[in-house]
Amino acid sequence: MMRQSTAPRQQYDAAIRRLTALAPLEAPDISALQAAIGQARVVPARRELLQEGRAIPEPLLIVEGWAARVRILIDGRRQFLSFLLPGEMVGLCRHGQPLAVSTVVALTDMTVARVPDCAPDSALAESLAVSIALEEAYLLAQIARLGRLNAQERIGDLLLELHERLSLSQIATGGSFEVPLTQEVLADAVGLTPVHVNRMIQLLRREGLLAWKGRRVSLRAEETLARMVGRSPVRVVGQTAVPSAA
Repeated sequence: MMRQSTAPRQQYDAAIRRLTALAPLEAPDISALQAAIGQARVVPARRELLQEGRAIPEPLLIVEGWAARVRILIDGRRQFLSFLLPGEMVGLCRHGQPLAVSTVVALTDMTVARVPDCAPDSALAESLAVSIALEEAYLLAQIARLGRLNAQERIGDLLLELHERLSLSQIATGGSFEVPLTQEVLADAVGLTPVHVNRMIQLLRREGLLAWKGRRVSLRAEETLARMVGRSPVRVVGQTAVPSAA
């Protein structure tokens, strides 16, 4: 059973920062989010938040920690379909009685809160709609990543994506951010072996494109890496972040 979070609310600003970046929230929206976060729950690492094919009990906002959508094959092989980061949603659907289309598992200890109800014409509703659109874009990017990019490009493209997403919540600063993932998890996300992932990371290091110490990644030449993998940055329209057209 998930337990109530006792951490101070000021630690949870990242989720509100991300949603505000997607659409400028108004005072009632922020108050609703703060009230929801005040009832946040802790989920331990490796716990399933959703199980594929089962009912989604409620939409959740990730306040802290990382999760992933995962598919397990009959022989035990697994594929991480996408990562879910602070300020993003789990199980947010717009129809009644939704079922989970994939299993969602906590990769780290997490704090989650129920997504508050909001009026259809509110800024929060707009922010949630943009968040859904971005999640679809990330899933499409994963298809292209696995289908057409080589090993080095897969690693670089994924790190650029994570940097873009963490920048929305201001967790990534100056091209630097923490990646609380093992190389085994990265391998299952990009369809490579852990040994091959390690080789590609070392290659990117030697080429001066990134530094990776412990859990912290620093992109040393972000524009060069983006050109190498052919990644388009997030395009900003007004104050709403949307993926640029391919």
